[in-house]
Amino acid sequence: MPGELPLRSSAVPVVVDGFQRRSVPELDGLTSGGVVLSGLGGVGKTQTAAEYANRLWSAGEVDLVGWVTATSRTSVLSGLAELTGSPTGDASLDARRFLDWCGSTTHRWLLVLDDVTDPADLDGLWPHTGTSGRLVVTTRRNEPSLRSADRRLMPLAVFTPDESTAYLTGVLGADSGIPELAELLGHLPLALSQAAAYLSMVPGLTCRDYIATWQRTLASRFPESWAGRTVATTWSISVDAADELPPMGLARPVLSVMSLLDPNGIPLSVLTSKPMLDYLSSGGGEPVDAVAAARALGNLQRLNLISVDADHIARVHALVQHATRDQLPGDGLGRLAKVAAKALTSSWPNVERDTGLVLRLLGNTHALFTVAPAELWRSNAYRVLFRAGLSLSQLGFTDTAVEYHTSLYMMAHANLGVDHPDSLVARHEIARLLGEKGDHGAAVQAMTELLDDQRRVLGPDHPATLATHYSLAYWLGIDEPTTALVELEAVLDDRVRVLGPDHRDTLTTRHELARSRGRAGDPAAAVRDLTEVLADRVRTLRPDHPHILATRHNLAHWQGKSGDVVAAVLGLAGVLEDEIRVLGLRNPRTWSTMHDLAYWLAEAGSTDIAVRAFHEVHDLRLGTLGPDHPDTKRTRGELDRLSTEDG
Repeated sequence: MPGELPLRSSAVPVVVDGFQRRSVPELDGLTSGGVVLSGLGGVGKTQTAAEYANRLWSAGEVDLVGWVTATSRTSVLSGLAELTGSPTGDASLDARRFLDWCGSTTHRWLLVLDDVTDPADLDGLWPHTGTSGRLVVTTRRNEPSLRSADRRLMPLAVFTPDESTAYLTGVLGADSGIPELAELLGHLPLALSQAAAYLSMVPGLTCRDYIATWQRTLASRFPESWAGRTVATTWSISVDAADELPPMGLARPVLSVMSLLDPNGIPLSVLTSKPMLDYLSSGGGEPVDAVAAARALGNLQRLNLISVDADHIARVHALVQHATRDQLPGDGLGRLAKVAAKALTSSWPNVERDTGLVLRLLGNTHALFTVAPAELWRSNAYRVLFRAGLSLSQLGFTDTAVEYHTSLYMMAHANLGVDHPDSLVARHEIARLLGEKGDHGAAVQAMTELLDDQRRVLGPDHPATLATHYSLAYWLGIDEPTTALVELEAVLDDRVRVLGPDHRDTLTTRHELARSRGRAGDPAAAVRDLTEVLADRVRTLRPDHPHILATRHNLAHWQGKSGDVVAAVLGLAGVLEDEIRVLGLRNPRTWSTMHDLAYWLAEAGSTDIAVRAFHEVHDLRLGTLGPDHPDTKRTRGELDRLSTEDG
């Protein structure tokens, strides 16, 4: 269910100045059910839907306005999940929760699925509108699967001559050349909006002046055979104008990078990142700072080439992107792909508390890979794909992450070679994710095979080889702690020798060695060793570092196992408070602390409080990991145990 109502999605695009409302009787008369707006790019489908959403919201006709970018099934699932108000991290489950709410609520709601690329992506995800829901879909597709008994498919064409005249007159005022300009631009709303923005910016310029400029630009830059000449010509005039505004020469390179990213939303933090500023500064002249980059974005917005909303998200029409990419020099795509990849990577947060931002970054990475896959693999820019895979894991999309890294390994194998270090990294991630899914045996086998190859290719002392040896010992330790002790002691000796005693990886090995000693039957040794590790981590790491929180957690747990239940409860309560602040409530590490705190609360006799805590963490784990994950089963088992004991 959504959060507190009324609720309007922040993803609703800004409606452009002078928007010309279209005559769509089926949409204007809609009280329940759905309308699918189908038409070519640039005819104004998204703007029509946005104006309709704003109109209903302003009139108080709906309690919820949801806006979901529907360019892929993943984006639909994540968009629906965000509308729940309290997503668990499992997008499929959260999307189903929201759709169940749509079909059962008496609240009035509007959901917009914008830019549906493939109707098959919506299989099983169409909401039941009932008597209180309204659905609007925008798409370039026109096929039977888009219509149903309660969903009408309506074509949206270019403006009529009267609509074109009304729009241009509303923006420009009286001008005898308006009908001629509208006819020249084919009554295409996107082209008309760019022409109107240009004319509004230049005092005294008439529509016939623009027509003359348009015809010169068309003749000099674009071949007669190119189908996109109308949009491209208006684009060219507008980009030239934006590039002439101070700071001069920045609008075009900014738009060029944007042409490779997600048209439905690019965080401004990406477009003002250090790699982006370095690229803009490389053109000569004064170094470019974030203020100058923001002004360049403002110039693009002024010419209606992009839009920027209150949440600092920039959008650019796919046709504008296409026109921009078509005018890149021969080697331009490769250079821009590298800039975009670095900008995305530098914008990724180390601690992923802002799920919305991470989903945006994932969407932009997917868009970049779609338009420039070969260019990414020709340089180290492909590493942004590895960063995206890490986020899929951290967000709880474990099954998706396994599939993603399997595909990533195949691409790395083909482009870099089977023994390339990054091909081996992809294999390590696949093995780790198998362990995270609960298949410890498969993780151990995959790590064993990988370790043999890394020793052959990288050598026994390479940090990546040592990392795999550690991971092998870690997954062995789940079921075979005594065997893991032998492996961890060997890893520790190697890491002390190669990396030094204070290196993070060395301390991590000591931490896991202490845990394995506890699992092997010596909790007092675990407490002793973890106390020493904690002191060294506090000395060498920043306060609140996740490694410090992990050591505090395990120290409290083994204090409980050693008989000091009070120390366990107090220690874990403190860790939980700090993890919620630092990592967030939806982080799997936070759930582990919640589970262990509930366990020791029960051991201390606070059974009612423990049961409530177990229920909370069970719901979180169930939503993200699923019912068959070992962690979910472990929490369910504790609830069953306490229920039996209480009975």
